Amino acid sequence: MGISRDSRHKRRKTGGRMPVHKKKRAFEKGRPKANTKLGAPKVRRVRTRGGNFKFRALRLDHGNYFWQSHHISRKTKILSVVYNATSNELLRTNTLVKNCIITIDATPFKNWFNEKYGILLGVKGQPKSEQNVINYGDRSKRGKKLLNQRNKDNTVEPNVRQQFLSGRLLACVSSRPGQSGRCDGYILEGEELEFYSKKIRK
Repeated sequence: MGISRDSRHKRRKTGGRMPVHKKKRAFEKGRPKANTKLGAPKVRRVRTRGGNFKFRALRLDHGNYFWQSHHISRKTKILSVVYNATSNELLRTNTLVKNCIITIDATPFKNWFNEKYGILLGVKGQPKSEQNVINYGDRSKRGKKLLNQRNKDNTVEPNVRQQFLSGRLLACVSSRPGQSGRCDGYILEGEELEFYSKKIRK
């Protein structure tokens, strides 16, 4: 059967051997790890106990990411793995696991922000005084009024705004690619962003 997660094969604390009174069971199986890599999507279905299924992602390049301060999620491209607390080897091989820090494409969020608030994020050479200049475009009088109302509550952290200039956002993976076959997560903000930015710089 291969890898087994039972304790019958172990010895006692004293070093004595345990009497094995039954054979291996399927529910004690341990399977090889997924080691999900960056690349064209490739997901395998694994039958599990009770006829259920796990989805073993071998390669992924997209995921749904949530922007918490604005309560929106968008499907976007995963660009690279930049930090993993477990091992630098997982960083070098671009392995996607839960809680690793990655960079994602900022374009879907930039487009949404422009559509909702009429403000272009990540425009290089934009003076600080012009960072919240509303781009009304061809909107009607009512549309312009709506944009003005929306912009009363519009705030983007300076650190996040800075990332839009490079077109890449730092995000954290919150799903388990080897179990669910998806690589979803959330954009880093606030203290969490500061913490991981320091780690990455180190």
